[in-house]
Amino acid sequence: MSMDGKICMVTGANSGMGKATAIGLAKMNATVVMVCRNKELGENTREEIINQTGNKNINLLLCDLSSQERIRKLVNEFKQKYQNLHVLINNAGVMLKKREISVDGIEMNFAVHVLAPFLLTNLLLDLLKKSAPSRIINVASAAHKRAKIDFDDLQSENKKYRLFSVYGVSKLAEILFTYELSRKLEGSGVTANAVHPGVVNTNLGRNQSKFSQGFSRAFFKSPEKGAETSIYLASSPEVEGITGKYFINKEQRQSSEESYNEEHAMRLWKILAEMTGLNI
Repeated sequence: MSMDGKICMVTGANSGMGKATAIGLAKMNATVVMVCRNKELGENTREEIINQTGNKNINLLLCDLSSQERIRKLVNEFKQKYQNLHVLINNAGVMLKKREISVDGIEMNFAVHVLAPFLLTNLLLDLLKKSAPSRIINVASAAHKRAKIDFDDLQSENKKYRLFSVYGVSKLAEILFTYELSRKLEGSGVTANAVHPGVVNTNLGRNQSKFSQGFSRAFFKSPEKGAETSIYLASSPEVEGITGKYFINKEQRQSSEESYNEEHAMRLWKILAEMTGLNI
């Protein structure tokens, strides 16, 4: 399948599933824009992808996605170089044992998994609409299924920090805003879907115990396997026009009951718009 002429942005593309996604799209001859935080790692990965695929249209933009200011600079830099955007894959993630806050004073899971894709996507919507048919893919997690949104404590300030609980809530919020985005984009030619890649052995687990890391290597999916559904959603004609869905293993699945709460989705959207200063 060829994606010649398609411009694809992948966040968190220097390692793990993001890297595997970038490689998969590069093999289809897409122009791939890697968004990475570390320049050296990003450049090394870019060269590796070019050498592995023979596709020279692999470009690197630097951004710390926990910073709203840096996201705005990223978008400005992208728009100076490109007139179109056909695929946006919000893949970057964090998994922190202790509660940390971003430069903007936001709890880090919420900043990277919710605010970053919300802000980045909305700032790029003009190009996505111009380039339609185009696709937005948000990499979520089955961890959302046990989560509940607490609008009085979105940043996990009032309760003891429990990694998988906080992570799950952030992924639920990401799915809620994905579904709301799909409703707002109806008729635009831009689709928005969420994907659970499976339990993947990536650098997200680098802060876990050595035992957990060893277990991950032995039993979890490889990044290449984990990236397959994101690549499918980015490229396959089978999903053209399909929007507001949750995918696992290239198939539509049901997300949690909570994730379909439209009242919560609209309420969250307004909060995210206020937190990012967007008039939408």
